[in-house]
Amino acid sequence: MYFSGFCRPLTYYTLFVMNTKKSSKTSTPDVVLIGAGIMSATLGVLLKKLNPAITISIFERLDRVTAESSDAWNNAGTGHSAFCELNYTPQLPDGSVETKKAVKIAESFEVSKEFWAHLVETGVIESPATFIYNIPHMSFVWGNENVDYLHKRYTALTSHHLFRGMEYTEDQEEIRSWIPLVMKGRDKNEKVAATRMQLGTDVNFGTLTRAMFNYLEEQEGVELHLNHEVDDLTRKKDGSWMIEVKERDSRASRYVQTKFVFIGAGGGSLPLLEKSRIPEGKGFGGFPVSGQWLVCNKPEIIEKHQAKVYGKASVGSPPMSVPHLDTRMIDGQKALLFGPYAGFSTKFLKNGSYLDLPLSIKLNNIKPMLAAGIHNIPLTKYLIDQVRQSPEDRVEALRDYLPDAKLEDWDLLKAGQRVQVIKKDEKEGGVLEFGTEMVTAADGSLAALLGASPGASTSVSIMLELIARCFPEAKSAEWQNEFKKMIPSYGQSLAKNEELAAKTRAWTTDVLHLNTSHLEAELTA
Repeated sequence: MYFSGFCRPLTYYTLFVMNTKKSSKTSTPDVVLIGAGIMSATLGVLLKKLNPAITISIFERLDRVTAESSDAWNNAGTGHSAFCELNYTPQLPDGSVETKKAVKIAESFEVSKEFWAHLVETGVIESPATFIYNIPHMSFVWGNENVDYLHKRYTALTSHHLFRGMEYTEDQEEIRSWIPLVMKGRDKNEKVAATRMQLGTDVNFGTLTRAMFNYLEEQEGVELHLNHEVDDLTRKKDGSWMIEVKERDSRASRYVQTKFVFIGAGGGSLPLLEKSRIPEGKGFGGFPVSGQWLVCNKPEIIEKHQAKVYGKASVGSPPMSVPHLDTRMIDGQKALLFGPYAGFSTKFLKNGSYLDLPLSIKLNNIKPMLAAGIHNIPLTKYLIDQVRQSPEDRVEALRDYLPDAKLEDWDLLKAGQRVQVIKKDEKEGGVLEFGTEMVTAADGSLAALLGASPGASTSVSIMLELIARCFPEAKSAEWQNEFKKMIPSYGQSLAKNEELAAKTRAWTTDVLHLNTSHLEAELTA
């Protein structure tokens, strides 16, 4: 009886040991990419083209790629080039308009278009029409103060060659010919102004990202693991990383040892950066902001608008909440969206946990997070007001852009979740950053991307910087030549070289089928 009783726990122990051995089998790819969004896709394609022999493992916690921020419904779809986004051109205390950030973003988007054009020419993407379209980019304001600002912005931007071709008007009838729905029902005596850039684009980042992952999956040495969540990262004595990954359904673990880790998990990047325990990652916090869109459900209204129209953000609101009325092309269907309406959730991902924010608070970042909170009380108030909005309140905001808007013509759709970066600051203790922050280990063995807009639009420039920081081979003649094949302007400044910028823009416009000659007829039809 005693022996028989002993056998049962022994059997359970044997099974446990067997399962542990099975789950602890270690793979050794050269590179691990965490998160299956546009950043990981871009980095993976760049690295595979630079070195076809490189081995890559990609881990995504959801059951499909592009399910979070890269999904078409979870972002604005704007090819961010600073043509219309007023938050990229702040007005300084002396009344002048700062354009440095706008020029940098415009240059970065041109670089992205170069890489995408290369993908089209080499067959990675079959047709540019699957992911990028011509949509005029417009800024629209009302009131004397805002009109004065927009004119100053127009004057400052058009002095730079990247913004040549921008139009400006204060004439209501001309604006009506550009955006008839926005002007319909508007007071004829209201002071208004608008700028228009015909070269603007709408980008389906979800389709673009899926095309890149399809290419990667066809390459030898690349493995994509969906429904797999990274639980922990540990740096070994030899400088490599041991990563524990769990299959979400079975909870079975696997271990992956690699020389380089990229954490490109959107809002999920901060908790993973904290788990890496690299000194460079200390002091960072995150402030989650959710969003919603009003989506037009009337085809006859959708057809009457053909532009991305950006206005000015409310005082205290985050840049991602700049109101805009957007024509979108999503999977071949034209749509009309307004928003985003901001909200607050403690989740770091749309499909995340309500414990994400509290669990991200550590001893090394609690001071910056508290300081940033104190300095951003207007933002907190703004988010509370947004959460409390009724459907009628949302339509009232829409009527600033569409005076004749009716509640029954619009549906509310939940958009993506963003995590704004909080970082240490010697003066303030902590500051809230509205942009993209790259954190890299001193030895270049790990990189993490934090933050939000204009991320996807500038993904190629961001990944080029990452490669330069983390891969010594980037300086080799072989890799330099490959960079130039993919991005003809590589190593040169499009912002400083007008002739080069004109040449590359003409090439990408042709390859990506962005010829704008047809637009005027469509807009005035």
